[in-house]
Amino acid sequence: MVQIFKLVVRISDLKLLQILRENSRTPLVKIARVLGVSETAIRKRLKKLESEGVIKKYTVVVDPKKIGFEAVAFIGVDTRPENYLAVLEMLKGREEVVSLYSTSGDHMILAECWFRNSEKLSEFIRELEKVDGITRICPAIILERIK
Repeated sequence: MVQIFKLVVRISDLKLLQILRENSRTPLVKIARVLGVSETAIRKRLKKLESEGVIKKYTVVVDPKKIGFEAVAFIGVDTRPENYLAVLEMLKGREEVVSLYSTSGDHMILAECWFRNSEKLSEFIRELEKVDGITRICPAIILERIK
C-alpha cells in the first residue's frame, strides 16, 4: 500500500516538474488548479523538491539568435585521460560555453557554445586544437531547436 502511494506522489511530481519545465513562471495557483490540490500543497512540495536537490534552480530558455549569437554548436571533445579534468576546468571558464557535460557516448565532453558568427566558432575550434591533451574536436552546428 505504501509503494502505491509513493508512485502516485511521483506521478504528481512529474506533472509538477513538467509544468515548471514548460514555464517556470507558471503561477502556483494555476499549477494547483491543474493538479487538483491547494496552492499551499504545491508550495510545500516545491520546497521539498528543492531541498532534496530535485529542483536545482529556476531558469529561462533563451533564443541565442535573438540576442546576436548566429552560430550555436554542440562541440564534442575527447582528451587523454590525464588531461580530462584540466580540459573540463578550462572549458568551464570559457564564456562561449553555456552548458558543459561529462558524457559516456561518442565524446568524453559535450559543450554547448554560442558564437557571434561562424568566424568566432572557427577561432574557438583552432584554440581548442592547441590545448594540451585534447585528442578530438567534433562540432555540430545547431540549425533549429525543436523542443
